[in-house]
Amino acid sequence: MRVFVSWSGGKDSALATHRALAQGHQVVCLLSFVSEDGLRSRSHRVPISALQAQAEAMGLPLLCFRTSWEEYEENFKRAVDELKREGIAGGVFGDLELEEHRQWVERVCGEVGIEPLLPLWRVESAALVEEFFELGFKALVVATRLDPDLLGRGLDWAFLAEVEKLGSHPMGENGEYHTFVTDGPLFRRPLVILPGERREGQGVWFLDFLVRLGER
Repeated sequence: MRVFVSWSGGKDSALATHRALAQGHQVVCLLSFVSEDGLRSRSHRVPISALQAQAEAMGLPLLCFRTSWEEYEENFKRAVDELKREGIAGGVFGDLELEEHRQWVERVCGEVGIEPLLPLWRVESAALVEEFFELGFKALVVATRLDPDLLGRGLDWAFLAEVEKLGSHPMGENGEYHTFVTDGPLFRRPLVILPGERREGQGVWFLDFLVRLGER
């Protein structure tokens, strides 16, 4: 099936993409929703230039749509309806276990008339983490509700043990932390991160950063 990926730039969407490809689906594009000024992703405040670098490294087009939170569902449906008219039959989502997220995805996709794919749904967190590492994915922390000193840390077993001690879901499923993937089997070239300032907003710490394409 020809599909788009709901792309955040993080570990969940990357692993969901890999699983969808392994299932035989054709990933046509990455779909992201961004702030009204078009500079950052709507959810995790990742610079659009960073998402564009990921798409280039993956050899896929990135489609960005500006939206407020209030108009998110309306704009999501509009964007997906456009993709449907271009022959895309499904969407890939990286949701793990939050039932309200799954219900929203299934409802809005059903209303537009495409099939939602959730390759990670209810897979044990430890198994997902092990799969992520064994496949060679690499990621760093770019947002957190826990401790600002976690920003810029690489995702590894030591980090996961530390956040679990802080009361976090191991995969950050409740928004405890968010990551940005820099390499892995989806990437033709790795990404090099140039970290910048830390910023805080509404109880969440975000890392400003720049990205450039590296070499194999």
